[in-house]
Amino acid sequence: MMAVQPVVTETTFNRVFIVDDDDLFRESLGLNLAEEGYEVVDFANGESALEFMMSGEEAEAVLLDWRMPGLDGLAVLRRMRECRIQTPVIFLTVLSDEIYEEAALKWGAVDFIDKSRRLPIILQRLKLITEGVKPSADSNGQTPAVIRNGPLELKTDISRAFWDGKQIDLTLTEFAIVLFLVTQQGGDVSYRQIYDIVRGKDFVAGYGPDGYRANVRSFIKRIRKKFRDVDDSFDGIENYPGFGYRWRDQAGKGGDA
Repeated sequence: MMAVQPVVTETTFNRVFIVDDDDLFRESLGLNLAEEGYEVVDFANGESALEFMMSGEEAEAVLLDWRMPGLDGLAVLRRMRECRIQTPVIFLTVLSDEIYEEAALKWGAVDFIDKSRRLPIILQRLKLITEGVKPSADSNGQTPAVIRNGPLELKTDISRAFWDGKQIDLTLTEFAIVLFLVTQQGGDVSYRQIYDIVRGKDFVAGYGPDGYRANVRSFIKRIRKKFRDVDDSFDGIENYPGFGYRWRDQAGKGGDA
Protein backbone atom coordinates (compact mmCIF):
# COMPACT_ATOMS: atom_id res chain seq x y z
CA MET A 1 0.00 0.00 0.00
CA MET A 2 1.22 3.43 -0.88
CA ALA A 3 0.96 6.27 1.60
CA VAL A 4 -2.32 8.10 1.10
CA GLN A 5 -2.17 11.81 0.37
CA PRO A 6 -4.39 14.09 2.47
CA VAL A 7 -7.91 14.28 1.10
CA VAL A 8 -11.20 15.58 2.41
CA THR A 9 -13.25 12.62 3.55
CA GLU A 10 -15.74 11.63 6.20
CA THR A 11 -14.41 9.66 9.18
CA THR A 12 -15.85 6.19 9.59
CA PHE A 13 -16.28 4.58 12.99
CA ASN A 14 -13.59 1.95 12.40
CA ARG A 15 -10.95 4.06 10.70
CA VAL A 16 -7.35 3.17 11.56
CA PHE A 17 -4.04 4.79 10.61
CA ILE A 18 -0.96 2.57 10.15
CA VAL A 19 2.41 4.33 10.31
CA ASP A 20 5.34 2.05 9.43
CA ASP A 21 8.27 2.22 7.02
CA ASP A 22 8.10 -1.54 6.33
CA ASP A 23 6.08 -1.71 3.10
CA LEU A 24 5.33 -5.43 3.32
CA PHE A 25 4.25 -5.32 6.95
CA ARG A 26 2.11 -2.25 6.35
CA GLU A 27 0.42 -3.82 3.33
CA SER A 28 -0.19 -7.18 5.02
CA LEU A 29 -1.61 -5.65 8.19
CA GLY A 30 -3.70 -3.18 6.21
CA LEU A 31 -5.28 -5.92 4.08
CA ASN A 32 -6.04 -8.03 7.16
CA LEU A 33 -7.65 -5.12 8.99
CA ALA A 34 -9.67 -4.20 5.90
CA GLU A 35 -11.04 -7.75 5.82
CA GLU A 36 -12.16 -7.24 9.42
CA GLY A 37 -14.16 -4.16 8.46
CA TYR A 38 -11.66 -1.38 9.22
CA GLU A 39 -11.01 1.52 6.88
CA VAL A 40 -7.22 1.69 6.72
CA VAL A 41 -5.11 4.71 5.81
CA ASP A 42 -1.39 3.95 5.84
CA PHE A 43 1.81 6.02 5.83
CA ALA A 44 5.44 5.11 5.18
CA ASN A 45 6.79 7.76 7.56
CA GLY A 46 5.83 9.88 10.53
CA GLU A 47 5.98 13.20 8.70
CA SER A 48 3.22 12.33 6.20
CA ALA A 49 1.06 10.87 8.98
CA LEU A 50 1.37 14.03 11.06
CA GLU A 51 0.57 16.24 8.07
CA PHE A 52 -2.56 14.19 7.40
CA MET A 53 -3.74 14.36 11.03
CA MET A 54 -2.98 18.05 11.34
CA SER A 55 -5.18 18.69 8.30
CA GLY A 56 -8.11 17.57 10.45
CA GLU A 57 -8.31 13.91 9.47
CA GLU A 58 -9.27 11.59 12.31
CA ALA A 59 -9.31 7.90 13.16
CA GLU A 60 -10.28 5.58 15.98
CA ALA A 61 -6.65 4.52 16.50
CA VAL A 62 -3.10 4.86 15.21
CA LEU A 63 -0.89 1.77 14.88
CA LEU A 64 2.61 3.21 15.10
CA ASP A 65 6.07 1.74 14.50
CA TRP A 66 8.94 2.95 16.69
CA ARG A 67 11.99 2.71 14.43
CA MET A 68 11.49 4.79 11.30
CA PRO A 69 13.79 7.11 9.30
CA GLY A 70 13.24 10.77 10.03
CA LEU A 71 10.77 11.08 12.89
CA ASP A 72 10.68 7.92 14.98
CA GLY A 73 7.47 6.68 16.57
CA LEU A 74 8.00 8.41 19.91
CA ALA A 75 8.65 11.73 18.16
CA VAL A 76 5.42 11.28 16.20
CA LEU A 77 3.49 10.61 19.42
CA ARG A 78 5.03 13.66 21.09
CA ARG A 79 4.10 15.91 18.14
CA MET A 80 0.56 14.53 18.20
CA ARG A 81 0.10 15.33 21.88
CA GLU A 82 1.77 18.74 21.56
CA CYS A 83 -0.71 19.53 18.77
CA ARG A 84 -3.56 18.21 20.96
CA ILE A 85 -4.27 15.28 18.66
CA GLN A 86 -5.62 12.77 21.17
CA THR A 87 -6.18 9.79 18.88
CA PRO A 88 -5.32 6.56 20.80
CA VAL A 89 -1.91 5.19 19.80
CA ILE A 90 -0.81 1.55 19.87
CA PHE A 91 2.88 0.91 19.28
CA LEU A 92 3.66 -2.11 17.09
CA THR A 93 7.40 -2.67 17.39
CA VAL A 94 10.20 -5.20 17.69
CA LEU A 95 11.57 -3.26 20.68
CA SER A 96 10.65 -5.22 23.80
CA ASP A 97 12.69 -3.51 26.54
CA GLU A 98 10.58 -1.95 29.29
CA ILE A 99 12.26 1.45 28.84
CA TYR A 100 10.58 1.81 25.44
CA GLU A 101 7.19 0.80 26.78
CA GLU A 102 7.52 3.18 29.74
CA ALA A 103 8.45 6.08 27.46
CA ALA A 104 5.53 5.35 25.13
CA LEU A 105 3.00 5.15 27.96
CA LYS A 106 4.29 8.32 29.62
CA TRP A 107 3.60 10.20 26.38
CA GLY A 108 0.07 8.83 26.21
CA ALA A 109 0.20 5.61 24.17
CA VAL A 110 -2.50 3.17 25.21
CA ASP A 111 -0.69 -0.06 24.36
CA PHE A 112 2.67 -1.51 23.32
CA ILE A 113 2.63 -4.74 21.30
CA ASP A 114 5.38 -6.91 19.89
CA LYS A 115 5.20 -6.80 16.08
CA SER A 116 5.44 -10.57 15.87
CA ARG A 117 2.12 -11.07 17.68
CA ARG A 118 -0.68 -12.66 15.70
CA LEU A 119 -3.47 -10.66 14.09
CA PRO A 120 -6.19 -11.75 16.60
CA ILE A 121 -4.22 -10.10 19.39
CA ILE A 122 -3.93 -6.81 17.50
CA LEU A 123 -7.65 -7.00 16.67
CA GLN A 124 -8.54 -7.52 20.32
CA ARG A 125 -6.54 -4.45 21.36
CA LEU A 126 -8.26 -2.41 18.65
CA LYS A 127 -11.61 -3.67 19.88
CA LEU A 128 -10.80 -2.42 23.38
CA ILE A 129 -10.21 1.03 21.88
CA THR A 130 -13.12 1.23 19.42
CA GLU A 131 -15.66 -0.29 21.83
CA GLY A 132 -14.08 1.13 24.97
CA VAL A 133 -13.33 -0.41 28.34
CA LYS A 134 -16.79 -0.82 29.80
CA PRO A 135 -17.14 -0.70 33.60
CA SER A 136 -20.35 -1.81 35.29
CA ALA A 137 -23.14 0.75 35.47
CA ASP A 138 -24.14 2.07 38.88
CA SER A 139 -27.58 1.77 40.51
CA ASN A 140 -28.86 4.63 38.35
CA GLY A 141 -27.72 2.93 35.15
CA GLN A 142 -24.86 5.41 34.71
CA THR A 143 -21.28 4.46 33.89
CA PRO A 144 -18.96 6.16 36.42
CA ALA A 145 -16.17 8.26 34.95
CA VAL A 146 -14.07 7.66 38.07
CA ILE A 147 -13.92 4.56 40.25
CA ARG A 148 -12.16 4.77 43.62
CA ASN A 149 -11.16 2.19 46.19
CA GLY A 150 -8.84 3.43 48.90
CA PRO A 151 -5.71 4.88 47.22
CA LEU A 152 -6.77 3.51 43.83
CA GLU A 153 -8.41 5.82 41.30
CA LEU A 154 -9.49 4.59 37.86
CA LYS A 155 -10.47 7.22 35.31
CA THR A 156 -12.57 5.17 32.90
CA ASP A 157 -13.03 7.92 30.33
CA ILE A 158 -9.29 8.11 29.62
CA SER A 159 -8.29 4.59 30.80
CA ARG A 160 -5.76 5.84 33.34
CA ALA A 161 -4.98 4.44 36.78
CA PHE A 162 -3.64 6.32 39.82
CA TRP A 163 -2.39 5.01 43.14
CA ASP A 164 -2.28 7.50 45.98
CA GLY A 165 -2.31 10.29 43.38
CA LYS A 166 0.54 8.88 41.30
CA GLN A 167 -0.13 7.63 37.77
CA ILE A 168 0.45 3.94 37.08
CA ASP A 169 1.62 3.47 33.49
CA LEU A 170 -0.72 0.64 32.53
CA THR A 171 -1.35 -0.39 28.94
CA LEU A 172 -4.98 -0.40 27.83
CA THR A 173 -5.13 -4.17 28.31
CA GLU A 174 -3.63 -3.96 31.79
CA PHE A 175 -6.09 -1.19 32.67
CA ALA A 176 -8.96 -3.37 31.46
CA ILE A 177 -7.78 -6.22 33.71
CA VAL A 178 -7.51 -3.98 36.78
CA LEU A 179 -10.90 -2.41 36.04
CA PHE A 180 -12.51 -5.83 35.75
CA LEU A 181 -10.94 -7.05 39.00
CA VAL A 182 -12.02 -3.92 40.88
CA THR A 183 -15.61 -3.99 39.59
CA GLN A 184 -15.80 -7.65 40.62
CA GLN A 185 -14.47 -6.73 44.05
CA GLY A 186 -15.18 -9.38 46.66
CA GLY A 187 -15.58 -12.05 44.00
CA ASP A 188 -12.98 -14.33 42.49
CA VAL A 189 -12.13 -13.86 38.82
CA SER A 190 -10.99 -16.93 36.89
CA TYR A 191 -7.91 -17.20 34.70
CA ARG A 192 -10.21 -17.71 31.72
CA GLN A 193 -12.21 -14.54 32.42
CA ILE A 194 -9.02 -12.49 32.52
CA TYR A 195 -7.69 -14.18 29.39
CA ASP A 196 -10.93 -13.33 27.56
CA ILE A 197 -10.22 -9.66 28.25
CA VAL A 198 -6.70 -9.99 26.85
CA ARG A 199 -7.36 -12.16 23.78
CA GLY A 200 -11.11 -12.11 23.18
CA LYS A 201 -13.79 -14.55 24.26
CA ASP A 202 -13.14 -18.24 23.47
CA PHE A 203 -9.74 -17.56 21.89
CA VAL A 204 -7.79 -20.84 21.68
CA ALA A 205 -4.74 -20.48 23.86
CA GLY A 206 -1.34 -21.96 24.49
CA TYR A 207 -0.54 -25.59 25.04
CA GLY A 208 -3.39 -27.80 26.20
CA PRO A 209 -6.70 -26.75 27.77
CA ASP A 210 -5.04 -24.56 30.40
CA GLY A 211 -2.33 -23.03 28.23
CA TYR A 212 -3.64 -19.54 28.86
CA ARG A 213 -2.80 -19.54 32.59
CA ALA A 214 0.90 -18.76 32.15
CA ASN A 215 -0.07 -15.83 29.93
CA VAL A 216 -2.45 -14.47 32.58
CA ARG A 217 0.16 -14.89 35.32
CA SER A 218 2.59 -12.87 33.20
CA PHE A 219 0.07 -10.02 32.87
CA ILE A 220 -0.66 -10.01 36.61
CA LYS A 221 3.07 -10.03 37.41
CA ARG A 222 3.60 -6.97 35.18
CA ILE A 223 0.63 -5.16 36.72
CA ARG A 224 1.83 -5.85 40.26
CA LYS A 225 5.32 -4.62 39.39
CA LYS A 226 3.98 -1.34 38.02
CA PHE A 227 1.99 -0.72 41.22
CA ARG A 228 4.97 -1.73 43.39
CA ASP A 229 7.22 0.68 41.50
CA VAL A 230 5.01 3.38 43.06
CA ASP A 231 4.25 1.62 46.37
CA ASP A 232 6.44 -1.32 47.36
CA SER A 233 3.82 -2.46 49.89
CA PHE A 234 1.11 -2.91 47.23
CA ASP A 235 -0.91 -6.09 47.80
CA GLY A 236 -4.11 -5.26 45.93
CA ILE A 237 -4.19 -8.34 43.69
CA GLU A 238 -4.63 -11.61 45.57
CA ASN A 239 -4.13 -15.03 43.99
CA TYR A 240 -6.74 -17.75 44.39
CA PRO A 241 -4.55 -20.83 43.73
CA GLY A 242 -5.85 -23.01 40.93
CA PHE A 243 -8.66 -20.63 40.01
CA GLY A 244 -7.61 -17.04 39.40
CA TYR A 245 -7.36 -13.70 41.21
CA ARG A 246 -9.36 -11.20 43.21
CA TRP A 247 -9.00 -7.50 44.04
CA ARG A 248 -8.30 -6.98 47.73
CA ASP A 249 -10.49 -4.21 49.17
CA GLN A 250 -8.35 -1.11 49.73
CA ALA A 251 -10.89 0.92 51.74
CA GLY A 252 -9.28 2.47 54.79
CA LYS A 253 -5.77 2.47 53.27
CA GLY A 254 -5.82 6.12 52.27
CA GLY A 255 -7.44 8.02 49.42
CA ASP A 256 -11.22 7.83 48.88
CA ALA A 257 -13.06 4.67 49.81
